Amino acid sequence: MLEKHLLQIVQELSLQPRQVAATAVLLEEGATVPFIARYRKERTGELDEVQIANIRDRLQELEELDKRRESILSSLEERKLLTEELKVKIDAAKNLSTLEDLYLPFRPKKRTRATMAKEKGLEPLADLLWEQNPNTDPEADAAPFVSAEKEVPDTAAALAGARDILAERINDSAEARAALRDLYLNKATLKSKVVFEKEKDAAKFKDYFDWSEPVAQCPSHRFLAIRRGETEGLLFSRITPQEEEALAALDHLFVKGSHASAQQVRLAAHDCYKRLLGFAMEGEARVFYKKKADEEAIRVFAENIRELLLASPLGQKTTLALDPGFRTGCKLVVLDPQGKLLMNEVVYPEKGARDRAEAAEVIKSVVSRFKIEAIAIGNGTASRETETFVRALGLPPAITIVVVSESGASIYSASEVAREEFPNLDLTVRGAISIGRRLMDPLAELVKIDPKSIGVGQYQHDVDQSALKRSLDDAVVSCVNHVGVELNTASAHLLGYVSGLNSRTALGIVEFRNQNGPFKSRNELLKVPGLGPKAFEQAAGFLRIRNGAHPLDASAVHPERYDLVDKMAADLGCSVGELLQNPARRTAIKAEKYTTPEVGLPTLQDILKELAKPGRDPRKQFEAFSFSDEAMKIEDLKPGMKLPGIVTNVAAFGAFIDVGVHQDGLAHISQLSDQFVKNPSDVVKVGQKVNATVMEVDFERKRISLSLKTNPELGAPSRGPRDSSAGSRNFQPRPQQKQAPQVDWFTAAMNKKN
Repeated sequence: MLEKHLLQIVQELSLQPRQVAATAVLLEEGATVPFIARYRKERTGELDEVQIANIRDRLQELEELDKRRESILSSLEERKLLTEELKVKIDAAKNLSTLEDLYLPFRPKKRTRATMAKEKGLEPLADLLWEQNPNTDPEADAAPFVSAEKEVPDTAAALAGARDILAERINDSAEARAALRDLYLNKATLKSKVVFEKEKDAAKFKDYFDWSEPVAQCPSHRFLAIRRGETEGLLFSRITPQEEEALAALDHLFVKGSHASAQQVRLAAHDCYKRLLGFAMEGEARVFYKKKADEEAIRVFAENIRELLLASPLGQKTTLALDPGFRTGCKLVVLDPQGKLLMNEVVYPEKGARDRAEAAEVIKSVVSRFKIEAIAIGNGTASRETETFVRALGLPPAITIVVVSESGASIYSASEVAREEFPNLDLTVRGAISIGRRLMDPLAELVKIDPKSIGVGQYQHDVDQSALKRSLDDAVVSCVNHVGVELNTASAHLLGYVSGLNSRTALGIVEFRNQNGPFKSRNELLKVPGLGPKAFEQAAGFLRIRNGAHPLDASAVHPERYDLVDKMAADLGCSVGELLQNPARRTAIKAEKYTTPEVGLPTLQDILKELAKPGRDPRKQFEAFSFSDEAMKIEDLKPGMKLPGIVTNVAAFGAFIDVGVHQDGLAHISQLSDQFVKNPSDVVKVGQKVNATVMEVDFERKRISLSLKTNPELGAPSRGPRDSSAGSRNFQPRPQQKQAPQVDWFTAAMNKKN
């Protein structure tokens, strides 16, 4: 069975059989996706993480299919309904729909109109009609079945009951369901309308009050918007093909002529469609397109999360972090280069002249006392005012001052992780610590927060939550292992995302480190209780030890290849340390000389690249960013203004951009580039620094439309999202309806904070 699945996956994913087979074996052995992609390139033919994850997920899906197949076979066998022909068909079924279609005629049913007709003895009449003999008379055939005792008063009732049996028979036909399924998935129309007398409550869904488009062309965000409207009881929708086409498909399959008996079958087929099969296929279409919409929304979310996690780190610097506030004051914390809390305080720069002067003295004193190298300011309430205040203090110009996104910081502050780290600190102090650490290392800090709370998703509360969690977990794991983790300073939470480790083994590493001091070599990991050889194999290459016992302990070279590098150095008459420091030595290495059945050129090339820059952080170099002093609040904005901004979220219909006025603006997909843009993520990424032009501002509703074009045409906004609804960055995009009027298109701009 596994061999059959591998061949199916080969065809579906357009891969080589050896690639799929090798990956399946490695996964079965307990290897993780990052480990396979990085350290087993020869075995998989250099498959990347996405391809490996696709193989893993498809194997899991087919395993679930097999479980359902076995359940069906067992049920049929127990009831003595399994024939050899049926078993062959069930074994050959490649998807759940086909499998369920085959099982449907034999599935135990509740009492239906067809079962009641059978109880009245009308099945023989149904069989006669099913034969569609042109020489028979249905009325005459029905006469013997008239019975007052069985509640069949006349031939019309007898024929109606027989048609009920035929309708169910057609509904159970795998052939009929396949034909109608194809029609619903490829030619159906999605229509939505507002619920009667709910127009006022449903204002944010106004564009869907009378909406219609081919469902196969409906983009993910639009489908999910209509679904949300239904969930809130404000819209209702249907997915249906042309009725005439559906009825014609059933006629073609089951009706054999135009005589009286065939007419009875036609009536049964049409009744089947309108009463049974149509609703069943619509339900399947809803599930199919919901899954498709979910996959796209989850893909967008995962891409955004990846960009956010891989944002440039400032690095290990003594940092002053400020969480601004008007009424409650500005929370101030000082962190050492490793992110350890040194002190915390509250100042009130916005309360009055006296408090302002006192806040200035406190900040200047802290900067001098702790030799502050960077200042992180949360981008929530009063952030621009606080930034202006700090910049006016005359601090040393070498100090980097950065406004940092605090999205999700409040979630972290109240989390179990934060309570474990700082059990005796106030929530607001924990939040300020998180802001400072995000500047120093975004990845290490953001992994502590549920990705759904970070605010870069699209309809994340509407999609399949298990699929979303799996995708986001994959994204986080991929990012952590791509960057690598410092073994002697990483938190247990961060270590838990390393390939081969989990929360238990990560905690064991931290406890061992606390009891025995810093790890001196990667091999010491094997002394950690509960961490065996397999976990070591999977994790070691992704863990870094600065100044470790072996020079390669700080690199991405796996310990299993240390001997190989030692041999390279020995052949050149130098040490591994000299090999790392001397480019001339490295260029003398001939990779082909060191190939073996287990180690090919892909691995050797990775090793040589790592020798050239051992342990170097793959993330981009940090660049300080500051907003324009021209615009501090939305009231300062005017059409035509050009402002620096940071992309905070990328959706299917455009990008949200922070220009420093406490309210994100929206650049619709049509305004992202001078060229045509099909996918926003092709031209903008979360965290990207851009220069935006203000197109329009709606002060009453606090909505800003922006453009990234070189010379945008002011006053000519493009179509785009219409509204937003509850949740972190959840958008209601405006449909691209040709006949719709050009109206205010930037209604999806969200409040800056969750």
